[in-house]
Amino acid sequence: MKVSLNNFAFSRCLPKSLVTKILWGTCAFLFFVRPAFVFSQEKQVGLTIYNNNLALVKDVRELRLEEGISEIKFQDVAAHIDPTSVYFSSLTAPEKVTILEQNYEYDLVNSQKILQKYVDQEITLQGKEGQSYSGTLLNASGGDIILQETDGSVKIVNMQMVGNMNFPSLPEGLITRPTLVWSLDCKQAGNHEVEVGYLTSGIQWHAEYIGVTNEDDTVLELSAWVSIDNKSGATYEDAKLKVVAGDVHTLREVRPYVYAATAEKAARTEQFEEKAFFEYHLYTLKRPATVANNQIKQISLFEPTEVNVSRKYIYDASKDTRRVRVNLEFDNKQEFGLGLPLPKGKVRIYKEDEDQALVFVGEDLIDHTPKDETVKVFVGNAFDIIAERTQKDRTRIGKDSWEETWEIKLRNHKDESVEVLVVEHLNQNWEILRASHEYRKKDVRNIEFDLSLPKDKEVVLEYVVRYNR
Repeated sequence: MKVSLNNFAFSRCLPKSLVTKILWGTCAFLFFVRPAFVFSQEKQVGLTIYNNNLALVKDVRELRLEEGISEIKFQDVAAHIDPTSVYFSSLTAPEKVTILEQNYEYDLVNSQKILQKYVDQEITLQGKEGQSYSGTLLNASGGDIILQETDGSVKIVNMQMVGNMNFPSLPEGLITRPTLVWSLDCKQAGNHEVEVGYLTSGIQWHAEYIGVTNEDDTVLELSAWVSIDNKSGATYEDAKLKVVAGDVHTLREVRPYVYAATAEKAARTEQFEEKAFFEYHLYTLKRPATVANNQIKQISLFEPTEVNVSRKYIYDASKDTRRVRVNLEFDNKQEFGLGLPLPKGKVRIYKEDEDQALVFVGEDLIDHTPKDETVKVFVGNAFDIIAERTQKDRTRIGKDSWEETWEIKLRNHKDESVEVLVVEHLNQNWEILRASHEYRKKDVRNIEFDLSLPKDKEVVLEYVVRYNR
């Protein structure tokens, strides 16, 4: 079944009678609430991370609950938690525990907030040069502290002159860490195993691929990493880690993400178990992992494997009128060494030179790619192949038709012959009248030519197209 809390839904394995729904809003309680400082033993943390700066945290702990109405404070939650997504349930006796109110306390302590809480109270300040200031605090803003002394005089002390500020206690309402606070009614005192779940931003993952080609670029050794960037404000110890590949729709603003890390040599151990899940793919790490706050963690996604790869030269004037693009392409099929759903991520390509040193030759971003599809990695432009594209003629044939003559020159300065795919984009209602080379119609607006370029030679492609409105 599903528990829906403020437009967020979570699948649960509990029967409906065992689920406690959280009620939000301003509630006035006409009874005494007994505060409870709960000592908890953490049982299990589950962390499911999505591509779009979002994660679902599931925290199962053992809490001691007192009978009657009490207050539970739950710390160590993410600083970027979405409070409207929180759910709470007693797994031990769900029908005996009722949530009355939930609050998310995030008024973290700092010097300015402490001062504001002590307005109209006596305080003592120590100056940087040993002087002392005492009096009733009237205001503390704009960099100044305003005190009224016992004789009624008012003294303004600049904050930069203050060395130490001493207060008898931490004011009520200020906390040191973000905290979830529940008011609950428990009808069965004792230890309860409880489950808390919530969504948080500040953490996301993506895939990183490392490919090393052989001498003639026919075989690619491919490895993959799951890169997790945690800036959520919490550390998840020994978490059961899952990552979801797919475009999950959320009603939230996704902040831009910048990643910078260096991949190491991949471990030759299968670490993630992959399966289809809803319309996405779910990757579950087979061992617990700690994801620390302000940490980029990389875990190998699959064992390095060799796939057949081919180098393709493509000339598309809509992308660059002078340059020929170079792709490395391979089929994501089991017989070629893969056959796995590949998550969206950056592919970096390396190649060994004569002294066996790896040289970086290019990188590209691939989208989520199902099995049995072709992966195309654009690595850069060919240095030794030059193109020129010229419109030689344009003739009006009638009121609603005209002819265009196009010429494309390709010069190969390499020491070997190459094959170049030429892609031409046409308007609607076209007809090729004549062409110097054979073409194929790719779709209603595009045609392609396969040209063989001998070494140190120039090949000229010319075609005439008629358009009719």
